[in-house]
Amino acid sequence: MQQFLLYSPEVAAARAAGKAIVALESTIISHGMPYPQNVQMAREVEQIIRDAGAVPATIAIIDGKICIGLSEPQLELLGTSPDAMKVSRRDLPFVLAQRKLGATTVAATMICAELAGISVFVTGGIGGVHRGAETSFDISADLQELARTSVAVVCAGVKSILDIGLTLEYLETYGVPVVSVGQRGFPAFFTRESGFNADFQLDTPAQQAAFIHTKWQLGLKGGVVVSNPVPASEAMPKAEIDAITEQALQEAGAQGITGKQVTPFLLSRIKQLTDGRSLATNIALVKNNARCGAALALALAMHAQQN
Repeated sequence: MQQFLLYSPEVAAARAAGKAIVALESTIISHGMPYPQNVQMAREVEQIIRDAGAVPATIAIIDGKICIGLSEPQLELLGTSPDAMKVSRRDLPFVLAQRKLGATTVAATMICAELAGISVFVTGGIGGVHRGAETSFDISADLQELARTSVAVVCAGVKSILDIGLTLEYLETYGVPVVSVGQRGFPAFFTRESGFNADFQLDTPAQQAAFIHTKWQLGLKGGVVVSNPVPASEAMPKAEIDAITEQALQEAGAQGITGKQVTPFLLSRIKQLTDGRSLATNIALVKNNARCGAALALALAMHAQQN
């Protein structure tokens, strides 16, 4: 497996020194935001992690390699290339074998992070059970990945475009613990509250690290969802975002948009309908998650040293 991994000099040095490393996905750059905000966001998120004392490792598939840590030109390539494929578990072998440009989703980033020995991954929001999944069977591969791959995923919950209740039920069925930070409620990406609760509230990085370390020491494989709500000053009103989401979903259905194209369409349409305010919230929550993830990675590294 190691033949496919290519570490950036910064990440290679961090591995050699035993420093805390935080994985970052690349689909948020290629498919989640417009240029140039996407590349600017990626640079700023990486710097937040460095400033906190950890090392960022943005992951992407480039020229037949899983790149663990990206250079400035590689970030630009992902942010501007219309040919970047959205890569989940099923797509990894194809994109590597065909030497295509690939941006990793939550599921693929988890796989690559585990291969590279990185236990903390920061993203915006995880995928989940789509509305109407009882007939469409549209369930994100992220959820199965959380059940099988031992990486802690720091996120702002799941997007309100999903069926949040069914998503949490699915995670419970597969034994994936959902932890919340600073509140009992499970956040809904653009908003701090979804109307559902997380399984456990663990507010400090030390508490989170002890929980995660204990889980894996028990041999309970699989990930942990660490749900970190968007800062209150940056959150959007729940009633407003719910109404806009419903409108965007109806438009997606009317236009026959399905599968991987649904989320990019909805995020773009919601941005239009909110006059760009949703993009500002999206960027703010990713930065907030980067701070939380860096602190968790440092706490996990310290916890491992003490035990």
